[in-house]
Amino acid sequence: MSALAKTAPAIFVLLWSTGFVGSKLGAPYIDPMVFLTIRFLAVLPVMLVLGLFLARSWPKSAVAIIHCIVTGMLVHGLYLGGVFWAIKQGMPAGASSIIVGLQPVLTALIAVLILREKISGRHWLSMAIGIAGLMLVLGPRMDLSGAGITPVTIAAVVGAVLAISLGTVYQKRFVPSTDLIAATLWQYVGALFVTLPLSLFESWQISWTGDLIFAMAWLVLVLSIGAVLLLMLLIRQGAVSSVASLFYLVPVATVIESYFLFGETLSIVQVAGMTLVVGAVLTIRSKPKAA
Repeated sequence: MSALAKTAPAIFVLLWSTGFVGSKLGAPYIDPMVFLTIRFLAVLPVMLVLGLFLARSWPKSAVAIIHCIVTGMLVHGLYLGGVFWAIKQGMPAGASSIIVGLQPVLTALIAVLILREKISGRHWLSMAIGIAGLMLVLGPRMDLSGAGITPVTIAAVVGAVLAISLGTVYQKRFVPSTDLIAATLWQYVGALFVTLPLSLFESWQISWTGDLIFAMAWLVLVLSIGAVLLLMLLIRQGAVSSVASLFYLVPVATVIESYFLFGETLSIVQVAGMTLVVGAVLTIRSKPKAA
């Protein structure tokens, strides 16, 4: 196993978790769909240059391109769009994180139904422990009194989680061998099919502060390119349910980063929850079984 394959899960969790920090920095200065549209537009030329030099091949059929576009609509456009929109409408980040924490379970269920992955009883038990640990980690951040918790915002986040769960399985099923860079470029085209039309209903008045510029650059280069390419690599190499379990670790990493960057508190209960989450993920990833 190569060094990249060994370290990719840890690097992915670290990079993906910083997306919430970057979004927190940029959110006050720009509307959510405008933010995502500019982010995706900025990614395309970078991915094109990378593709020209590094891509081994490009999709040769319209069907392959369409599969990549659908994956992008689900994983990037609908997932990020739904979460960003709900938070902008006032849903507390802690509340949305609890719902997003259901993703590994949803992904595993879909993988069983569509990919016929075999998931052991130990695997299901570990996912349940992961959810319990996640509740302990995010519990202190939970604020159910927020006015932003409405049926509409809850539906937006649930739809977002369902979208990325479906997109992860769709990627494994229909885009198994397309060059990663070429496939990812077309995925961002698909993401724009979702966010660009929706951004037309928002204000394009943007305050280009230092925080927003830094957040945009970070999200484009580190998240949309680095983390996403790692995610596609992990999906290609392993069982989808095992890869999805890594998303349990993302809120844990985000809480730790917020502790150091924003001075947020970190209680003994949260540390205990983190221990449960890490143990659950290590158990899930120890022997992934796929049909």
